[in-house]
This record gives sequence, C-alpha cells and structure tokens, in this order.
Amino acid sequence: MLLTGGAGFIGQHVLRELAARGHEVRAVDSLRTDVHASSAWTPPAGVTFERADVRDGTALDRMLAGAEAVLHLAAKVGLGVDVQDLPDYASSNDGGTAVLLAAMARAGVRRLTLASSMVVYGEGLGHCAEHGAITPAPRTQAALSAGRFEPPCPHCGEPLAPALVSEDTPLDPRNAYASSKVAQEFYAANWARLTGGAVAALRYHNVYGPGMPRDTPYAGVAAIFTSALKRGEAPQVFEDGRQRRDFVHVRDVAAATVTACEQHGDGVRAYNVGSGTPRTVGDMARALARALNGREPVVTGGYRLGDVRHITADSSRLRAELDWRPQVEFADGMAELARM
Repeated sequence: MLLTGGAGFIGQHVLRELAARGHEVRAVDSLRTDVHASSAWTPPAGVTFERADVRDGTALDRMLAGAEAVLHLAAKVGLGVDVQDLPDYASSNDGGTAVLLAAMARAGVRRLTLASSMVVYGEGLGHCAEHGAITPAPRTQAALSAGRFEPPCPHCGEPLAPALVSEDTPLDPRNAYASSKVAQEFYAANWARLTGGAVAALRYHNVYGPGMPRDTPYAGVAAIFTSALKRGEAPQVFEDGRQRRDFVHVRDVAAATVTACEQHGDGVRAYNVGSGTPRTVGDMARALARALNGREPVVTGGYRLGDVRHITADSSRLRAELDWRPQVEFADGMAELARM
C-alpha cells in the first residue's frame, strides 16, 4: 500500500491502522512547513518513507512500483479565505492528485482510496416547511451581523431546519479547499473511467482526536477551545453555538479509510464518514469545559463569513456496504482530547 500524506494528522492514524492489520506500507509526505509544525518526522518501524511532494512524478514512480493500492491523503488543508490562496490549493491538491493518478496509471495500480471532505457539500441541505428539501444560499454579512444565523429558504425567506446530507446531495463547494476536494473527486472518477480503476472517496466530517492541529477544516474549534480552557479562559463560541456538526474520532476515520481500501474494488463510490450523531459546536465547548473542569463557554455572537451553519452526515451507506461502525463515544473522545 502507498499512503500519501502519511505524516499528517489523519495520515499517522491511517498508518497505524494499516500496520495493525498487517499491511506492508510505503508512505510519502512533503512535510511542508505550512502543514507540519516540524519536518523532523520519523515513520514507524517497518514503514518505507520518502519525503517528497505528490507533484513529483519521479518520486511517485519509485514508490508505486509493485504497490497494490493507494490511499491518498496528501493535501493542503484550511479553508482558503483569500483569492491569493487559490493557486496553491489548485497546484497542491488538484495538480498533485492529477500527477498521482498519472503515476498510478503508469504503474498499473488500479485501486484508490481518496480522502475527500464534507466541505464539498457547502451548506448541505435544509428543510423548509413549505418547500421541502432546499439547498441553502450562502449567508450574507448583513444577516450574520444582525444575528440571523439560520440560512433562509430562497423561495419564502423562512429559516431552514437542518437536514442530513447523503452522498447524493449536490456538491456546492464554497471555498478554495472545498473546490480542490471536488476537483480531486472528479479527477479520480476520470482516471477510473480511463483505466478501469476503483475509487472510494471518503468524505470525512469533523475529525478530531490525538495529534489534531490547531487549524484544520475539520475540527479546529476543538483545539482552539481546549487551548483556551488550559489557559484558564472561557471558550469563545461563535454565532449562537447551535451550529450542527458531526464530530467523528480520528481512529474511527482511520478504520473507515483502511476498510474502504480493503473492500472497495469496483467503480467509483463516495462514502460519508461521520459518527451518525449530530452535535452542536456549543455541545463540544461544554463537553471540553467539563472534561477540563474549566470555565463555561461564552457565546459571542461573532461569526466568520464563509462558515457553514449546519453540515451533518448520513453515513448509513458506509455502515451498510462496508460494515463499518464508529467505536469512540463522543464523551470519551472529548475527555481524551482534553488530556492531550
């Protein structure tokens, strides 16, 4: 197996899961400084590692020789809030994936497990009492400034109730990172049609757990809340704290990723990877405060333009087709995170 992004937050857990299941693993990571706090990473014993960028086709040719499958986690993360961020996301994520797929074709490797993300859905789905399932429009700065946090129905203007998103929900990327994840999925599907390869695209929801960096598009708020509590400060919760997310532990995500690699062998299939139990951002802040005996969270009413209000997964496809189940309970995961 070749694992790209093996030194990353999720990548290191996937690496451990692969090793625990007896797979021979090769890992590639660029250790770029805007993603990794340190370039002094040592892989576990028995893992062949090369420090290389996935845009380096020559390095990939070496690492892919004789490989049976690829798990592609290497990516520039973060939301990308400035137009000047676009070229790096496109080059690192879109271009890097294209180079990898071309190298896989040269090596005759026909199985790909791709780390995608829930951000491909944008605001996901909402439910209007009158108009049914609705794709919410982006929230405006005027509405957020006035404390109107729920996205409105574009037809009648009434606030939408949150709804679970399935893998068939239309894609609606609303930032540079999300756009690059959609592009990765499309490139992978193109590769599969041309080569007869198989793609499992895992749309991770809000991943948290040991090794989590401060700023990620998954659960950066957890690290921010924990840091504040350990400084004796109250966590600062944006909006009204009722933003819904699906927080899923990184060990469960790693198990889902390796299971998909082992079991999915035909065609292109997307899988949501979530706990199946929506929680609010306020729930997370309160759980961490309890675990650390810290100050109660403060709901600030502040906001970040471009944040989605609700995005929660229907992960039943992954359960039904690959027999995966999350193992880490939310309270246990929060307590573990607090001890980090």
